[in-house]
Amino acid sequence: MAEAQNRITQADIAPTIISIDAMGGDSGVKAVIEGMQKSALINPDIRYIVHGDAAEINHCLNLKPELAAITDVNPTEDVISMDDKPSAALRAGKKSSMWAAIAALKNNEAKATVSCGNTGALMAMSTIQLRKAPGVARPAIAVLWPSTNPQGYNVLLDAGADIKADAQDLLKYAIMGASYARNGLGLRQPRVGLLNVGTEEFKGHAELHDAAKLIDTVATSSDFQFVGFVEGSDISSSGVDIIVTDGFTGNIALKTGEGTARQVSDLIKAAFTRSLRTRLSALFVFASLRKVKDRIDPRKVNGGVFLGLNGTVVKSHGGADATGISAAIKLAFSLAQNDFSEKLTARVASGLAASKDVLSNIDEGST
Repeated sequence: MAEAQNRITQADIAPTIISIDAMGGDSGVKAVIEGMQKSALINPDIRYIVHGDAAEINHCLNLKPELAAITDVNPTEDVISMDDKPSAALRAGKKSSMWAAIAALKNNEAKATVSCGNTGALMAMSTIQLRKAPGVARPAIAVLWPSTNPQGYNVLLDAGADIKADAQDLLKYAIMGASYARNGLGLRQPRVGLLNVGTEEFKGHAELHDAAKLIDTVATSSDFQFVGFVEGSDISSSGVDIIVTDGFTGNIALKTGEGTARQVSDLIKAAFTRSLRTRLSALFVFASLRKVKDRIDPRKVNGGVFLGLNGTVVKSHGGADATGISAAIKLAFSLAQNDFSEKLTARVASGLAASKDVLSNIDEGST
């Protein structure tokens, strides 16, 4: 631990600066600071700008001098609550920690932004300040989903940024999801599936069939494989790396998965603490149980990435503890170091150019 603490005080020639919204999460400023510390210990090139209540932030940093040495504090007056509507947050939130955290990214003071706050407000503020990337009508939220793939996770998008998505939106989600998988998971040629009520070609509504044609058209030029339609049971499978869907369906799937993971964890705990005999049995399978718990722990994959904006914004779960916040920061740091936002913009432009003829035919057919 002492060796790791020494590492985070060593200034790097070109550190990667992450902008942190310290307010708005359910676990408070202390959890955010502890999450920053956890991430700094394993990423010696990281630096922070943290926004929020200066007195509270400095109180926590005073206990962590190594972290304080790599952190700039930007005092802000207001906090966006979880109950604030996005429209109200936009009107009254320009003095908030959330607005300031995004502004640091916009002004090139940081390479990525992380916030535990209100998702709708964060998306609205990010869209206003950073603007949508060229060709993107609806940004998406991409989340990591535990899977049986070698990389351990699949990518699901959209997870709730917008409940609507037409064929062209789904095409852009596929391109953006593939770019994210390459930069976030190191997959050279990720496999993309389009979520449907079945895998048969005739199933699903017309827009899904249009989207499938578009995605298939750009797959080769965009360096991904299109595996066709997939269904709910495939989300965690090894047969696909990216699952594309609209935000309404994606958010329901995400919340269902999180609830199921918690239920399984609770059931395992209850089963092995029911009696003295089951507690003794647990001693013999403790290591295996720990591995199962770690694999389904939502904190380890905390962090939804906003795709389709001119900048990298990571939304941490509102109830995340230090471990979860550290995971979100780690993700933001990794994407920032890979110049992810710039690469994604180039991929979308290339994909739209490749699908131009198919897009024209679909537009003519809908008029």
